[in-house]
Amino acid sequence: MKIALLGNPNTGKSSVFNVLTGLRQTIGNFPGVTVEKKSGSIKIKGENHTITDFPGVYSLYPRSKDEEIVYSVLTDPSSEEFPDLIVYVADAANLERNLLFFSQLYDLGLPLILVLNMWDVTEKRGITIDLNKLKSFFPDIEIVVANARIGFGKSRILESIENYQRKERSFQLISNYKPVSKESSTEQAEEANQRFKKIKSIIREVEAQAQNKTDNFSRKIDKILTHRIWGYAIFLMVLLIVFQFIFSFASIPMDFIDGAFVNLSNLMSNSLPKGMFIDLISQGIIPGIGGVVVFIPQIALLFFFISILEETGYLARVVFIMDRIMRPLGLNGKSIVPLMSSAACAIPGIMSARTIADWKERMITILVAPLMSCSARIPVYTLLISLVIPNKQILGFLNLQGVVLFGLYLLGIVAAIIVALILKQLIGAREKGFLLLELPSYRSPRWSNIGINILEKVKVFVLDAGKIILAISIVLWALASFGPGGQMAKSERKLTQSTSFQKLSAADQEQKIAAAKLETSYIGILGKTIEPVIRTLGFDWKIGISLITSFAAREVFVGSLATIYSVNNDSNSNLKLIDKMKREKNSSGKLVYNLASGVSLMIFYVFAMQCMATLAIVKRETLSWKWPFIQILYMGILAYFGAFVTFQLLS
Repeated sequence: MKIALLGNPNTGKSSVFNVLTGLRQTIGNFPGVTVEKKSGSIKIKGENHTITDFPGVYSLYPRSKDEEIVYSVLTDPSSEEFPDLIVYVADAANLERNLLFFSQLYDLGLPLILVLNMWDVTEKRGITIDLNKLKSFFPDIEIVVANARIGFGKSRILESIENYQRKERSFQLISNYKPVSKESSTEQAEEANQRFKKIKSIIREVEAQAQNKTDNFSRKIDKILTHRIWGYAIFLMVLLIVFQFIFSFASIPMDFIDGAFVNLSNLMSNSLPKGMFIDLISQGIIPGIGGVVVFIPQIALLFFFISILEETGYLARVVFIMDRIMRPLGLNGKSIVPLMSSAACAIPGIMSARTIADWKERMITILVAPLMSCSARIPVYTLLISLVIPNKQILGFLNLQGVVLFGLYLLGIVAAIIVALILKQLIGAREKGFLLLELPSYRSPRWSNIGINILEKVKVFVLDAGKIILAISIVLWALASFGPGGQMAKSERKLTQSTSFQKLSAADQEQKIAAAKLETSYIGILGKTIEPVIRTLGFDWKIGISLITSFAAREVFVGSLATIYSVNNDSNSNLKLIDKMKREKNSSGKLVYNLASGVSLMIFYVFAMQCMATLAIVKRETLSWKWPFIQILYMGILAYFGAFVTFQLLS
């Protein structure tokens, strides 16, 4: 069978999907559109069934792209996605709201199983539901109670699917189920009102609530966390604490990983026969991959905290309070979800903007999402902060490096707000936006869910970045190891014949030779060509090369520098990348990485649109190259002039 998983948002639908399918999942898109399709398989008595987790919607009246998918599939029996069975997941503690969409599906004659999820919350609130009476209002369907977060109800759901018998129920398409428009909104509102009147009468008969059990705990906390002043202060404090932990606790495993890759590179170089292949591995591949793997502890910590905030229900409060800020910018609170997602990666953040119904709000959200500092920027930030910002305490308890990292994230948020305000004036509105939101009850996090989420995010980070890093590291090694027309050999002979060279120590001579050969290599020539453009920002040609390669992915910056500094640099082979960078000097003998150049580079990466995959996603989501071109242009201008002003002020 083809089984559809449907329901309102925030009903635990994804938990039900994970419980039923486990690791047997695939992610793609629905045919012909960019809406994500999450499918999995379940096996019951030797038979394989496909289950698809559809986007959460409140009714059959579509307002966004996600809702249009549900509408188009369920109102077209000839569709390839049309289900043989629907497993409808409802929040049992909010049954009245959840029954609107369910009753629409029931009246269409679609085959249904009703799963009353979050049964534990229902019991805590003192709500009792008479399942037999509820079933009497909806004959011919199975009703199952569940708490999918802990796996309760899984066997009952599978049993209901197994026992489902295809019945001859006539399918009827109700004519007024069509996209919301000015012409149809009044008619649809009346239909919804009539349904709610009927649902209210059903609820009065099937549901009872104890007088002494209400959700007072959540309400009391919300008075503080959603306060007009304290709500924002607490949110900023939470972010500050997160970044303090990231810097304070990740340094130990990071140092271990970094040292392990340095030792591995030296082992390969010293114990195996000299040759081009060994140089490629020791100077190209190992340093490049090590430049990504070393940041796994910080990535894991970031997603650890994000998962906790999401699991506890706090992120929903962030959406609520941020609506007050977003509304004057031409957005609404829903925009904070894509923006918060972009703190992990702009690609899923931009894709999640599909849930925003208003076209203008959706476009502004997409255009400013990459300004949120994503996880790919963390390797760049942490390397540069460790390089030029002292590791000391301020005010007796705050780590200065953690404060700087927090400041970079905050700068991206402020820039997104300002740009959104400008775009509000430039982009015309097609319709009035709205925010539809519910605040879930606070709950303790499920550590197993958090662990799975961390593993998935780290896996994506390592594998996706690793593929790019590996390819670019090989190309960079080749460009840094070879040059045109024997120029590298000529530069070496010229250097060794000079009187000043003879006076240097053996180690310094080796360093000078390596630098001369690197400057006359293909990569050196390319870097020298662009150096005049970036010199006013405090960058040398090696940084310039890394800026170019990091357009593939921002984290490639670290791997590129690791490869460049490893090629022909045997005298410093035992040094970590950060130690090599600390010793790096320009042609005038001054340190390349100082406070001015380091902060300038950080500011550049806060604003720069250096991610080709994100540009491709923006093109796909907007169906035009116009918007990604605007995006890379305005972010490029921000990055260049932001870095220029920073360098000039700090020099």
